[in-house]
Amino acid sequence: MTEDRTRGAPAGISLDNWLSAPYARWSFQHVEDFVPTALISRGTGVVAALPAATAPLSTIRVTSNGGVATTVGAVMATTGTDGWAVCHRGAMMAEEYLGGFGPQTRHLLFSVSKSLVATVVGALRGAGTIALDAPVTNYVPALAKCGYAGATVRHLLDMRSGIGFSENYQDPTAQIHLLDQAMGWAPKSSPGAPATLQEFLLTLGRKSAHGGPFEYRSCETDVLGWICEVAAGRRMPELMSQLLWSRIGAQCDATIGVDACGTGFFDGGISACLSDMIRFGSLYLRDGVSLTGQQVVPAAWIADTLDGGPDSRQAFAASPDDNEMPGGMYRNQMWFPYPGNDVVLCQGMCGQMIYVNRSAELVAAKLSTHMDSHEPHMLDTLRAFDAVARELAGNTGWPAGAR
Repeated sequence: MTEDRTRGAPAGISLDNWLSAPYARWSFQHVEDFVPTALISRGTGVVAALPAATAPLSTIRVTSNGGVATTVGAVMATTGTDGWAVCHRGAMMAEEYLGGFGPQTRHLLFSVSKSLVATVVGALRGAGTIALDAPVTNYVPALAKCGYAGATVRHLLDMRSGIGFSENYQDPTAQIHLLDQAMGWAPKSSPGAPATLQEFLLTLGRKSAHGGPFEYRSCETDVLGWICEVAAGRRMPELMSQLLWSRIGAQCDATIGVDACGTGFFDGGISACLSDMIRFGSLYLRDGVSLTGQQVVPAAWIADTLDGGPDSRQAFAASPDDNEMPGGMYRNQMWFPYPGNDVVLCQGMCGQMIYVNRSAELVAAKLSTHMDSHEPHMLDTLRAFDAVARELAGNTGWPAGAR
């Protein structure tokens, strides 16, 4: 960190506490002012229009995950929301910013980043650059030295490798802490702790056979990002700009945190503005076509994501993780909370979400600073967006907007 980078930061903030209360709200909106980042350029193309057609969504009634009658507005007000938006048939029905957050401000996406990286994988697969059934060592031979030997790209996309990695933030010995330290987002716990992301990934061992049950592990996305860079011969900020961000009609540049060697924090380090989350989510509503009319990712990739594999739901049900989505699945770094595939989620800790409802022709997004664990606020947000989708899908009085 340099003095110039941290100018304007709250007094008392440090690498020990910057992602915790009371500093998190500032940090989530100023990542580039605190740790090293790289720019994901939107390019020079047209911004995809999102015409405003507001509707009284805040008063829509919702039953919370705990069975309490409430409203969409109350859910947003009580879950640390910094901004939320709803787009129905190409028109913005709601767009609200709270607590100083604004439409041009980038916000840390945490694990929503995973879905963006996976979409880059989809674009590279469409170009013939990456084969999903290929061993990861075909692209990164160094992975033969660690537990990823024998894993395929598909195993990583669906988080079904057999790698040993704990995501439990409450466990001080969990590998997730060493990952954060390797990225420079937390102080080193010891002089011998890995100093870069790639160095950390090569320390991981295998605990079970690859291709087993779903288990949420952020390191899978970090290996995917490494594979993308090697296969394409370009760094992720450039790749994501060229293949994704410059093609969705993004309003603002995005950023990604980088380690001491310039490697991106693929699993959770991207920051972007709220409306660009709507533009990204629209790809999964429109079979890979952006709001500017470009085929950003092949329709076959979207279909593969929606359909899942032959045992995706069984693998999800067999997960050792807590399952708050009975009948759901995880495919291509996207969440399916229900037995069907109409509703697709991108999720990040502390209240980040993109919600896609294909039958309702709706995309919603929420960026937040919620310091509790994922539950129950994630499920309350899901219920709120479900209620909005039902209301708009059944109400023909709202303007249809551009499709």
